[in-house]
Amino acid sequence: MTIEVPRKTVVMFADIACPWAHAAVHRFHVTRDRLELHDAIRLDVRAFPLELINDQSTPKRILEAEIPVVGTMEPDAGWQIWQARPDEWPVTILPALEAVYAAKRQGLEASEELDRALRRALFGHSINISMQHEIIEVAESCPLVDTAALEKVLIDGEARSAIFGDLEIAQTDQVQGSPHFFLSDGTNVHNPGVTVRWEGEHGAGFPVVEKDEPSIYEDLLERASGR
Repeated sequence: MTIEVPRKTVVMFADIACPWAHAAVHRFHVTRDRLELHDAIRLDVRAFPLELINDQSTPKRILEAEIPVVGTMEPDAGWQIWQARPDEWPVTILPALEAVYAAKRQGLEASEELDRALRRALFGHSINISMQHEIIEVAESCPLVDTAALEKVLIDGEARSAIFGDLEIAQTDQVQGSPHFFLSDGTNVHNPGVTVRWEGEHGAGFPVVEKDEPSIYEDLLERASGR
């Protein structure tokens, strides 16, 4: 099963509840704007649903070990340790992923805007993005998203199957994890520019960043643009 990437498009497999993906998405958007390529390149967000791949709910302990580390890499992306009640923690991210797929019906620009807003809502504002009313409220802050049309697709459940279609691809050797970027020229990079290891067990230890080269996003976007 081949990952098809149209020209002027970057495909990213990622989970919304992945701190490394939140930092990567921020770097993608900031670099694209700096290179004045916003209108030239679209980001096609595909699901790498960790809860389905790992057979577990969103792991709060692991994320709270990762956030202080990843947050120092890109503090402007929007971060905080979970501030809402523990029982409001989003144990599933599938509804939020489904919303991003639903927004694709309005175009990739709308879906990438909603994707970024949902990441900020989770990591920067402690919003439970497993709840549909919260997802809709986030969507209302996105100028490019037709919220009424989005809600109809969510109510009808028409976008859920697309997640499972991409899950088949996500579980192949082509996709190494969240985030993983693919370009039309065959270039693909997992967690661009970052090398990380864990000290101790997941949930008990902490991640250690051994290398961080954010300049790789300039190369990826220049390649994607064909300049």
